[in-house]
Amino acid sequence: MWTYHPDLLARPVPRYTSYPTAAEFTGAVCSSDMAGGLANLDVNENVSLYLHIPFCREICWYCGCNTGAATRQARLDAYVGRLHEEIDLVAAQLGGRGRVRRIALGGGSPNAIAPTAFSALLEHVERAFRTNRPIVSVELDPRGFDRNWAAALADAKIQRASLGVQSFDTTVQKLIGRVQPHAHIARTVELLRQAGIESLNFDLMYGLPSQDSAVLLETLEAAVSLAPDRLAVFGYAHVPQLIPRQRRIDQTRLPGSAERFHQAADAHAFLVAKGFQPVGFDHFARPDDPLAVAARRGQLRRNFQGFTDDTASCLLGVGASAISGFPDRLVQNEKNTGKWHLAISAGRFPVERGIYRSPGDRVRGRAIEQLLCEGEVDLASVLDQTCLRAPLLDFEQRGLLAWHGSTIVLADDALPYARAIAARIDAYRDQSAGRFSNAV
Repeated sequence: MWTYHPDLLARPVPRYTSYPTAAEFTGAVCSSDMAGGLANLDVNENVSLYLHIPFCREICWYCGCNTGAATRQARLDAYVGRLHEEIDLVAAQLGGRGRVRRIALGGGSPNAIAPTAFSALLEHVERAFRTNRPIVSVELDPRGFDRNWAAALADAKIQRASLGVQSFDTTVQKLIGRVQPHAHIARTVELLRQAGIESLNFDLMYGLPSQDSAVLLETLEAAVSLAPDRLAVFGYAHVPQLIPRQRRIDQTRLPGSAERFHQAADAHAFLVAKGFQPVGFDHFARPDDPLAVAARRGQLRRNFQGFTDDTASCLLGVGASAISGFPDRLVQNEKNTGKWHLAISAGRFPVERGIYRSPGDRVRGRAIEQLLCEGEVDLASVLDQTCLRAPLLDFEQRGLLAWHGSTIVLADDALPYARAIAARIDAYRDQSAGRFSNAV
């Protein structure tokens, strides 16, 4: 069982899907920096492509994603049309450099658009980047999924999908604005398997209103009964001052910090007992799933998609608010779809902000990633710049980590503290005014 140390979890910390984090991005990065990043790619460098669809048929109250209601077809059509133009911009700048091995579509909900529009996007990407059987994954909302969508996935030979489930409890669903009956989710799973989906993920959440460990375990039991290959169990981050839609959630019904911690611990114990392999601190996978295999082989990575078996050093983001990651820079598109439209119509990359990564940033970023993915890291290269023993002393004294020379190794029960420990390696945390989520 994990031991609860509230003082070590009191400070909100980043999720570390990049380093530096988005809190450090500034407006000093612009369209030319995206162009330069693309121009610097090697001819045969492996590249992953992310397409952002910032629309959902219904807006959930808890959601912190950059998404809006898909209430006007003309708006959807205009967005998808412009997305085609951005694909052409990126492909033209690449000029044949890079090899797109993976494609991910997220949002929002990609199935907010028509399946025919989805198929046309994929076909365009495959032509523009001359892909050769890439691994394609797509995020889906069960509430807008039907046979037509299943047929589109089957025709495209998509192997991986992720379903936004969050909770099977009907009371909790009503309190977060996401009502989706168990039978509907089960039918979606059936359609996905028939379409050839080999790796199916469920996104679930703890820390939701009127949710205790018993309610969470019932959701986990229901989820496991549908035989997903992966599960991501995230802690709900309640920040209504940043996300106005969260004001619809009654915060008096939210579990406290101690209860959240125990929910995370109970979820971990339950899923391990059911045969899932823990991957990082909030992912779980069947032992034969590629994510679990990557973790056992020491090939696990962490990027904007969370824990992943994707080893590409370059991630290209297309669509409003999408982030591109190059070895030496991070570049984010305009979040405002109007400004995003205007930039592309003028033939510019729609960049709003970003940051260049110094050599020191890259060293720390790799150290943080290795710590979160493997549970240990040699800090010799970081220690050359500053001594980290003192900042990590409180974790060491609680038995959550041990030093072996310049290497720190996390204890088995240190998983819930991994992000908090990573924050002590982060050179920006005493400088940034960014607001983050609870560590657990």
